[in-house]
Amino acid sequence: MPTTTDPKAVTSPASTADARQMANAIRVLAMDAVQQANSGHPGAPMGMADIAVALWGRHLKHNPADPSWFDRDRFVLSNGHGSMLVYSLLHLTGYDLPLQELKNFRQLHSKTAGHPEVGITPGVETTTGPLGQGITNAVGMALAEKLLAAEFNRPGHQVVDHFTYVFMGDGCLMEGISHEACALAGAWRLNKLVAVYDDNGISIDGQVTPWFVDDTPARFRAYGWNVIGPIDGHDIDAVDRAIADARRSADNPTLIVARTQIGKGSPNRVNTAKAHGEALGIEEVKLTREALGWPHEPFVVPQAIYGAWDAKRTGKAAQQAWEKAFDAYRSAHPELAAEFVRRMKGELPRNFAQLAVDAAVSAHAKAETVATRKASQIALEAFTAAMPELLGGSADLTGSNLTNTKSTPPLRVDLAGEVVRTAEGQVGRHINYGVREFGMAAVMNGVTLHGGYIPYGGTFLTFSDYSRNAIRMAALMKKRVVHVFTHDSIGLGEDGPTHQSVEHAASLRLVPNLDVWRPCDTAETAVAWAVALQNVARPTALLLSRQNLPYAPKAGLEDISKGGYVLAGATEVGVRSREQAVIIATGSEVQLALKAQELLAQQGIGVRVVSMPSTTAFDRQSAAYKTSVLPAGIPRIAVEAGVTDFWWKYGCAAVVGIDSYGESAPANVLFKHFGFTPENVADTVLAVLQRD
Repeated sequence: MPTTTDPKAVTSPASTADARQMANAIRVLAMDAVQQANSGHPGAPMGMADIAVALWGRHLKHNPADPSWFDRDRFVLSNGHGSMLVYSLLHLTGYDLPLQELKNFRQLHSKTAGHPEVGITPGVETTTGPLGQGITNAVGMALAEKLLAAEFNRPGHQVVDHFTYVFMGDGCLMEGISHEACALAGAWRLNKLVAVYDDNGISIDGQVTPWFVDDTPARFRAYGWNVIGPIDGHDIDAVDRAIADARRSADNPTLIVARTQIGKGSPNRVNTAKAHGEALGIEEVKLTREALGWPHEPFVVPQAIYGAWDAKRTGKAAQQAWEKAFDAYRSAHPELAAEFVRRMKGELPRNFAQLAVDAAVSAHAKAETVATRKASQIALEAFTAAMPELLGGSADLTGSNLTNTKSTPPLRVDLAGEVVRTAEGQVGRHINYGVREFGMAAVMNGVTLHGGYIPYGGTFLTFSDYSRNAIRMAALMKKRVVHVFTHDSIGLGEDGPTHQSVEHAASLRLVPNLDVWRPCDTAETAVAWAVALQNVARPTALLLSRQNLPYAPKAGLEDISKGGYVLAGATEVGVRSREQAVIIATGSEVQLALKAQELLAQQGIGVRVVSMPSTTAFDRQSAAYKTSVLPAGIPRIAVEAGVTDFWWKYGCAAVVGIDSYGESAPANVLFKHFGFTPENVADTVLAVLQRD
């Protein structure tokens, strides 16, 4: 498959009359798989089959034998309900996706899930399904390509040089996240991003015209995109020419508007909502075969068509050409090449372990009283200076989230589409996302899926609601993304309940495979960052305070990474008798627990204070360790400025929390108003002991 942008140079079989049969192979495989499963969406694959022939048969640079080859083009099916389109393409072009997997569409443990899932199906670049997130992931991928090219390419050595293609439908454009992402793509002038809009005018509820009247081409021109079309999406040569034109863009992303018929080929379901989300039916499948002139049995594709689709030979040649070019690059720039390989493998620097220890030890030695958002920035100063792969950002709250450092100049792109460099030649590494929390989160997913960077981005914790589904997708895909959420409680004060997080910590802890940290001081924050950066297959949410927090004295640092540890035993406040209770606290409430411990000690009552900055990390520890921290038979009282329901899982006898929304007032007034005082915590412990 040639990678030339000159359509006249294309010699692929897809440029012959066989192209129509290649498209029909997609149509019949899609309808057969959906029919066999009696579940799925045949209409989009049938409608986009001709577009797929133009892209995958004539332009896409990929190697079925090595789906993870770095300089491959990325392909994203944003309208992921049409998953049989990408499954058919992967099977036909030669990926390790045998026909039996297509026959097992939507069945337990198959590689052909209802929506494409990265890490499950070879060749699938991202998990799509929640509409709008695929195009946003693609923006992140194209951004990563642009930044890596600016960072690593050298004259005569273009080792980073690939496109990101995305197919999307009406639903993706209706979702607001597509506005956030595509506006950013225009601002960043991502000229190697090519989106094809399947403009078929149908969604689940029917013809979209009563509720979707956007002038989509005008909308994208306003973002700063090139727009091609509308064109006939069933004219393979027209789509081919449009893609070739898009590839020539030097300074803007491109939208190709392709008019199609959903369910094309089906005599009675074409252009109807019924083609969207249900099987065609046995009789209609038969009629469609006749209409397409396809005499073969279900799941049978003639060898000649397999031959026309086969991309193994051209893919191997393309990869070998790149590897040869990279060998020349390695000879000319050995240090850059070694760094590039490390980054693309996702490996941390060799000195990372020492870097992490130094950050925590430094914080412990200084024992500063600062907000944990500031503690985060202090840790980031050390990590970003040593790790050029850290790519930060904020959703228009940089001065509040403190995600910028001396080593991360702002990302800027000039009018020619070139990444602006600092006087020292450095590429920008801090992104101003604007007020686009959801878009930021999904762009970061795309960046980490592409490889080469570890993204982190900040906003207020209460706005994690906007980011929520992209956070879930990162957890589902097992990808390393770090969310910096500041202003973590009623402690932010006067902004009031709209900005005061109450339920957010608990709700984020419910997301499987998401690490949540709410540190109490500088040392815990440094450790939280170190663990987050080591979490190769897990995203992290850091919940940080706006208000200053005193340093919590501690005997050692080694157990912080376990998520929960004994911060202060009874003997440390002069009580020699048996510990009668355990106070579990997080974040700003750790200081309340320590002061309550002192008050109780004055009455001769010994309690243990456990700091639990990460319940998710603590829950992964051995039973023996958890018991050593939370001994059996001793009452437990949890203290956190959030909803109480979460804490009962630890067998607590009482919880000091807040099960209402906050108020607008200074932080110290609010904490007293809601009972977050040492005296109330101590009284709660006494009440439990008297009750027991």
